[in-house]
Amino acid sequence: MDRQIDYRHLESLIALLTVARLGRYTAAANVLGVNHSTISRRIDALQKAMGGHLLTRTPNGWELTDLGRRAMASAETIEQAVEAIGAEKDSGALAGHVRVAAPDAFSAHLAAPALAKLQVKHPQLVFEIVSETTRARQTRTGMDLEIVIGEPHVRKAASMKLLDYELRLYATAEYLESHGTPRSIEDLAGHSLNYYIDTALTVDKLDDATSALPPMRRSISSTSIAVQYAATMNHAGIGLLPTFLSRHYPNMIPVLHEEFTFHSEYWLVGRDEALRSRAVQETVRALNDAAAAGDWFIPPFPVPSASGS
Repeated sequence: MDRQIDYRHLESLIALLTVARLGRYTAAANVLGVNHSTISRRIDALQKAMGGHLLTRTPNGWELTDLGRRAMASAETIEQAVEAIGAEKDSGALAGHVRVAAPDAFSAHLAAPALAKLQVKHPQLVFEIVSETTRARQTRTGMDLEIVIGEPHVRKAASMKLLDYELRLYATAEYLESHGTPRSIEDLAGHSLNYYIDTALTVDKLDDATSALPPMRRSISSTSIAVQYAATMNHAGIGLLPTFLSRHYPNMIPVLHEEFTFHSEYWLVGRDEALRSRAVQETVRALNDAAAAGDWFIPPFPVPSASGS
Protein backbone atom coordinates (compact mmCIF):
# COMPACT_ATOMS: atom_id res chain seq x y z
CA MET A 1 0.00 0.00 0.00
CA ASP A 2 1.28 3.49 -0.80
CA ARG A 3 -0.54 4.95 2.17
CA GLN A 4 -0.86 3.52 5.64
CA ILE A 5 -4.40 2.55 6.68
CA ASP A 6 -5.06 3.21 10.37
CA TYR A 7 -7.68 1.57 12.59
CA ARG A 8 -10.34 4.12 11.64
CA HIS A 9 -10.45 2.57 8.18
CA LEU A 10 -10.97 -1.04 9.25
CA GLU A 11 -14.75 -0.80 8.81
CA SER A 12 -14.19 0.87 5.46
CA LEU A 13 -12.00 -2.02 4.30
CA ILE A 14 -14.67 -4.53 5.31
CA ALA A 15 -17.25 -2.43 3.43
CA LEU A 16 -15.01 -2.50 0.34
CA LEU A 17 -14.57 -6.26 0.66
CA THR A 18 -18.33 -6.82 0.83
CA VAL A 19 -19.13 -4.52 -2.11
CA ALA A 20 -16.43 -6.23 -4.19
CA ARG A 21 -17.99 -9.62 -3.52
CA LEU A 22 -21.63 -8.66 -4.03
CA GLY A 23 -21.27 -5.90 -6.61
CA ARG A 24 -23.84 -3.61 -4.99
CA TYR A 25 -23.82 -1.10 -2.18
CA THR A 26 -27.34 -2.08 -1.15
CA ALA A 27 -26.46 -5.78 -0.93
CA ALA A 28 -23.34 -4.97 1.09
CA ALA A 29 -25.37 -2.73 3.41
CA ASN A 30 -27.84 -5.55 4.00
CA VAL A 31 -25.07 -8.03 4.86
CA LEU A 32 -23.29 -5.60 7.21
CA GLY A 33 -26.47 -4.37 8.88
CA VAL A 34 -26.05 -0.71 7.94
CA ASN A 35 -27.69 1.56 5.40
CA HIS A 36 -26.58 2.39 1.87
CA SER A 37 -25.28 5.83 2.80
CA THR A 38 -23.02 4.35 5.48
CA ILE A 39 -21.40 2.05 2.93
CA SER A 40 -20.95 4.97 0.55
CA ARG A 41 -19.44 7.13 3.27
CA ARG A 42 -16.98 4.42 4.32
CA ILE A 43 -15.86 3.78 0.76
CA ASP A 44 -15.42 7.51 0.13
CA ALA A 45 -13.31 7.86 3.29
CA LEU A 46 -11.11 4.95 2.24
CA GLN A 47 -10.65 6.37 -1.25
CA LYS A 48 -9.55 9.70 0.20
CA ALA A 49 -7.11 7.94 2.51
CA MET A 50 -5.64 5.93 -0.35
CA GLY A 51 -5.65 8.75 -2.85
CA GLY A 52 -7.62 7.16 -5.65
CA HIS A 53 -10.74 5.33 -6.81
CA LEU A 54 -11.15 1.80 -5.46
CA LEU A 55 -14.33 0.89 -7.37
CA THR A 56 -15.67 1.59 -10.81
CA ARG A 57 -19.26 1.18 -11.99
CA THR A 58 -19.77 -1.30 -14.83
CA PRO A 59 -22.81 -3.01 -16.39
CA ASN A 60 -21.97 -5.94 -14.09
CA GLY A 61 -22.09 -3.82 -10.92
CA TRP A 62 -19.23 -2.29 -8.97
CA GLU A 63 -15.82 -3.71 -9.90
CA LEU A 64 -12.43 -3.18 -8.24
CA THR A 65 -9.81 -0.91 -9.77
CA ASP A 66 -6.14 -1.87 -9.56
CA LEU A 67 -5.85 0.19 -6.38
CA GLY A 68 -9.04 -1.44 -5.10
CA ARG A 69 -7.60 -4.92 -5.61
CA ARG A 70 -4.61 -3.95 -3.49
CA ALA A 71 -6.93 -2.65 -0.79
CA MET A 72 -9.00 -5.81 -0.97
CA ALA A 73 -5.92 -7.92 -0.23
CA SER A 74 -5.56 -6.00 3.04
CA ALA A 75 -9.29 -6.37 3.72
CA GLU A 76 -9.09 -10.13 3.29
CA THR A 77 -6.15 -10.27 5.71
CA ILE A 78 -8.23 -8.36 8.27
CA GLU A 79 -11.20 -10.66 7.70
CA GLN A 80 -9.06 -13.73 8.26
CA ALA A 81 -7.58 -12.20 11.42
CA VAL A 82 -11.03 -11.43 12.83
CA GLU A 83 -12.18 -14.97 12.07
CA ALA A 84 -9.09 -16.35 13.78
CA ILE A 85 -9.75 -14.27 16.91
CA GLY A 86 -13.31 -15.54 17.06
CA ALA A 87 -12.14 -19.09 16.60
CA GLU A 88 -9.47 -19.28 19.31
CA LYS A 89 -11.28 -22.17 21.00
CA ASP A 90 -12.12 -23.85 17.72
CA SER A 91 -9.57 -23.55 14.96
CA GLY A 92 -12.11 -24.81 12.44
CA ALA A 93 -14.81 -22.25 13.24
CA LEU A 94 -16.31 -20.20 10.44
CA ALA A 95 -18.15 -16.89 10.45
CA GLY A 96 -19.70 -14.78 7.74
CA HIS A 97 -22.78 -13.97 5.70
CA VAL A 98 -23.41 -15.96 2.51
CA ARG A 99 -26.18 -15.21 0.01
CA VAL A 100 -27.34 -17.97 -2.35
CA ALA A 101 -29.88 -17.79 -5.17
CA ALA A 102 -31.32 -21.13 -6.31
CA PRO A 103 -34.41 -22.64 -7.95
CA ASP A 104 -37.34 -23.41 -5.68
CA ALA A 105 -36.91 -27.19 -5.50
CA PHE A 106 -33.15 -27.03 -5.03
CA SER A 107 -33.51 -24.36 -2.31
CA ALA A 108 -36.01 -26.29 -0.23
CA HIS A 109 -34.88 -29.86 -0.75
CA LEU A 110 -31.09 -29.69 -0.99
CA ALA A 111 -29.65 -26.24 -0.20
CA ALA A 112 -31.59 -25.55 3.00
CA PRO A 113 -30.87 -28.92 4.69
CA ALA A 114 -27.22 -28.94 3.56
CA LEU A 115 -26.60 -25.40 4.79
CA ALA A 116 -28.53 -26.05 7.99
CA LYS A 117 -26.04 -28.79 8.83
CA LEU A 118 -23.16 -26.41 8.10
CA GLN A 119 -24.73 -23.68 10.22
CA VAL A 120 -25.22 -26.03 13.17
CA LYS A 121 -21.51 -26.84 12.96
CA HIS A 122 -20.58 -23.14 12.61
CA PRO A 123 -23.21 -21.02 14.44
CA GLN A 124 -21.57 -17.75 13.37
CA LEU A 125 -22.44 -18.42 9.74
CA VAL A 126 -25.52 -16.64 8.40
CA PHE A 127 -27.22 -17.74 5.18
CA GLU A 128 -29.76 -16.04 2.94
CA ILE A 129 -31.36 -18.32 0.34
CA VAL A 130 -33.34 -16.58 -2.38
CA SER A 131 -35.64 -18.96 -4.29
CA GLU A 132 -35.70 -18.04 -7.96
CA THR A 133 -35.63 -19.97 -11.21
CA THR A 134 -33.65 -17.85 -13.67
CA ARG A 135 -30.69 -18.17 -16.00
CA ALA A 136 -27.28 -17.12 -14.70
CA ARG A 137 -27.15 -13.35 -14.95
CA GLN A 138 -24.32 -11.50 -16.65
CA THR A 139 -24.76 -8.64 -14.19
CA ARG A 140 -23.78 -8.77 -10.53
CA THR A 141 -26.88 -9.56 -8.49
CA GLY A 142 -25.76 -9.15 -4.90
CA MET A 143 -25.46 -12.92 -4.49
CA ASP A 144 -22.35 -14.83 -3.51
CA LEU A 145 -23.51 -17.96 -5.33
CA GLU A 146 -26.13 -18.78 -7.95
CA ILE A 147 -27.58 -22.21 -8.67
CA VAL A 148 -29.00 -22.35 -12.19
CA ILE A 149 -30.58 -24.91 -14.50
CA GLY A 150 -28.51 -25.72 -17.57
CA GLU A 151 -24.87 -24.88 -18.28
CA PRO A 152 -24.24 -21.16 -17.68
CA HIS A 153 -22.13 -18.85 -19.83
CA VAL A 154 -21.07 -16.01 -17.56
CA ARG A 155 -18.00 -13.80 -17.78
CA LYS A 156 -15.70 -13.30 -14.79
CA ALA A 157 -17.18 -16.21 -12.87
CA ALA A 158 -16.43 -19.85 -12.14
CA SER A 159 -19.02 -22.56 -12.65
CA MET A 160 -19.34 -26.24 -11.82
CA LYS A 161 -22.00 -28.87 -12.50
CA LEU A 162 -23.57 -30.11 -9.29
CA LEU A 163 -25.84 -32.88 -10.56
CA ASP A 164 -28.09 -34.19 -13.30
CA TYR A 165 -31.81 -34.55 -12.87
CA GLU A 166 -34.82 -35.33 -14.99
CA LEU A 167 -38.40 -34.18 -15.44
CA ARG A 168 -41.17 -36.69 -16.15
CA LEU A 169 -44.93 -36.70 -16.29
CA TYR A 170 -47.05 -37.65 -13.26
CA ALA A 171 -50.73 -37.69 -12.33
CA THR A 172 -52.93 -39.09 -9.59
CA ALA A 173 -55.02 -42.21 -10.00
CA GLU A 174 -58.11 -40.04 -9.49
CA TYR A 175 -57.18 -37.76 -12.39
CA LEU A 176 -56.45 -40.69 -14.71
CA GLU A 177 -59.73 -42.40 -13.79
CA SER A 178 -61.65 -39.22 -14.61
CA HIS A 179 -59.81 -38.22 -17.79
CA GLY A 180 -58.31 -41.46 -19.09
CA THR A 181 -54.73 -42.66 -19.16
CA PRO A 182 -52.68 -41.40 -22.15
CA ARG A 183 -51.27 -44.27 -24.20
CA SER A 184 -49.05 -42.16 -26.45
CA ILE A 185 -47.46 -38.72 -26.56
CA GLU A 186 -50.18 -37.65 -29.01
CA ASP A 187 -52.87 -38.51 -26.43
CA LEU A 188 -51.54 -35.75 -24.16
CA ALA A 189 -53.20 -33.16 -26.39
CA GLY A 190 -56.47 -33.94 -24.66
CA HIS A 191 -55.06 -33.38 -21.15
CA SER A 192 -54.16 -30.47 -18.88
CA LEU A 193 -50.62 -29.67 -17.82
CA ASN A 194 -49.32 -28.29 -14.51
CA TYR A 195 -45.98 -26.57 -15.11
CA TYR A 196 -44.25 -23.20 -15.06
CA ILE A 197 -45.97 -20.01 -16.24
CA ASP A 198 -44.94 -19.53 -19.87
CA THR A 199 -44.56 -15.77 -19.66
CA ALA A 200 -42.58 -15.94 -16.40
CA LEU A 201 -40.15 -18.65 -17.54
CA THR A 202 -36.72 -17.23 -18.42
CA VAL A 203 -34.76 -20.50 -18.39
CA ASP A 204 -34.35 -21.89 -21.90
CA LYS A 205 -33.66 -25.37 -20.60
CA LEU A 206 -37.00 -25.54 -18.77
CA ASP A 207 -38.78 -23.99 -21.74
CA ASP A 208 -37.35 -26.76 -23.94
CA ALA A 209 -38.89 -29.42 -21.69
CA THR A 210 -42.31 -29.05 -23.28
CA SER A 211 -41.07 -28.83 -26.88
CA ALA A 212 -41.52 -32.59 -27.43
CA LEU A 213 -45.07 -32.53 -26.07
CA PRO A 214 -48.17 -31.67 -28.06
CA PRO A 215 -49.96 -28.41 -27.16
CA MET A 216 -51.69 -28.98 -23.81
CA ARG A 217 -54.15 -26.78 -22.01
CA ARG A 218 -52.54 -25.25 -18.94
CA SER A 219 -54.42 -26.12 -15.79
CA ILE A 220 -52.53 -24.53 -12.88
CA SER A 221 -49.20 -22.91 -13.71
CA SER A 222 -46.82 -21.51 -11.12
CA THR A 223 -43.24 -20.37 -10.56
CA SER A 224 -43.29 -22.54 -7.42
CA ILE A 225 -42.59 -26.26 -7.65
CA ALA A 226 -44.59 -26.76 -4.43
CA VAL A 227 -47.65 -25.26 -6.13
CA GLN A 228 -47.15 -27.51 -9.15
CA TYR A 229 -47.11 -30.53 -6.84
CA ALA A 230 -50.16 -29.33 -4.93
CA ALA A 231 -52.07 -28.85 -8.19
CA THR A 232 -51.10 -32.30 -9.48
CA MET A 233 -51.82 -34.05 -6.18
CA ASN A 234 -55.25 -32.42 -6.14
CA HIS A 235 -56.04 -33.95 -9.54
CA ALA A 236 -55.93 -30.68 -11.55
CA GLY A 237 -53.91 -32.17 -14.40
CA ILE A 238 -50.69 -33.94 -15.35
CA GLY A 239 -47.57 -32.47 -13.77
CA LEU A 240 -44.18 -32.21 -15.47
CA LEU A 241 -42.16 -32.75 -12.30
CA PRO A 242 -38.67 -33.76 -11.11
CA THR A 243 -38.22 -37.46 -10.49
CA PHE A 244 -36.03 -36.91 -7.41
CA LEU A 245 -39.14 -35.76 -5.55
CA SER A 246 -41.98 -37.54 -7.30
CA ARG A 247 -40.66 -41.03 -6.74
CA HIS A 248 -41.08 -40.55 -2.98
CA TYR A 249 -44.83 -39.84 -3.20
CA PRO A 250 -46.86 -43.02 -3.82
CA ASN A 251 -49.86 -41.13 -5.23
CA MET A 252 -47.72 -39.75 -8.08
CA ILE A 253 -48.48 -42.19 -10.92
CA PRO A 254 -45.92 -42.22 -13.77
CA VAL A 255 -47.36 -41.23 -17.13
CA LEU A 256 -45.64 -42.30 -20.38
CA HIS A 257 -42.26 -42.71 -18.70
CA GLU A 258 -40.99 -45.04 -21.40
CA GLU A 259 -41.92 -42.53 -24.08
CA PHE A 260 -40.89 -39.23 -22.49
CA THR A 261 -38.22 -37.91 -20.15
CA PHE A 262 -36.37 -34.60 -20.10
CA HIS A 263 -32.81 -34.38 -18.77
CA SER A 264 -31.28 -31.28 -17.23
CA GLU A 265 -28.60 -30.22 -14.73
CA TYR A 266 -28.03 -27.94 -11.77
CA TRP A 267 -24.93 -25.74 -12.05
CA LEU A 268 -23.25 -23.56 -9.43
CA VAL A 269 -21.89 -20.12 -10.38
CA GLY A 270 -19.65 -17.97 -8.20
CA ARG A 271 -17.72 -14.75 -8.75
CA ASP A 272 -13.99 -14.82 -8.09
CA GLU A 273 -14.25 -12.22 -5.31
CA ALA A 274 -16.88 -14.24 -3.46
CA LEU A 275 -15.05 -17.54 -3.88
CA ARG A 276 -12.02 -16.17 -2.01
CA SER A 277 -14.14 -16.13 1.17
CA ARG A 278 -13.65 -19.22 3.33
CA ALA A 279 -17.32 -19.13 4.30
CA VAL A 280 -18.31 -19.22 0.63
CA GLN A 281 -15.80 -21.97 -0.08
CA GLU A 282 -17.30 -24.12 2.66
CA THR A 283 -20.79 -23.36 1.34
CA VAL A 284 -19.76 -24.61 -2.10
CA ARG A 285 -18.28 -27.73 -0.53
CA ALA A 286 -21.46 -28.42 1.47
CA LEU A 287 -23.68 -28.03 -1.59
CA ASN A 288 -21.41 -30.15 -3.77
CA ASP A 289 -21.20 -32.92 -1.15
CA ALA A 290 -24.98 -32.97 -0.70
CA ALA A 291 -25.50 -33.10 -4.47
CA ALA A 292 -22.96 -35.92 -4.88
CA ALA A 293 -24.66 -37.92 -2.12
CA GLY A 294 -28.15 -37.27 -3.46
CA ASP A 295 -28.96 -35.94 0.00
CA TRP A 296 -32.46 -34.63 -0.75
CA PHE A 297 -34.81 -33.63 2.05
CA ILE A 298 -38.22 -35.13 1.28
CA PRO A 299 -40.89 -33.65 3.56
CA PRO A 300 -44.25 -35.37 3.99
CA PHE A 301 -46.76 -33.92 1.54
CA PRO A 302 -50.46 -34.03 2.49
CA VAL A 303 -52.18 -36.43 0.12
CA PRO A 304 -55.76 -35.35 -0.57
CA SER A 305 -58.65 -37.75 -0.72
CA ALA A 306 -60.38 -38.61 -3.97
CA SER A 307 -62.87 -35.81 -3.31
CA GLY A 308 -60.00 -33.34 -2.90
CA SER A 309 -60.96 -32.56 0.70
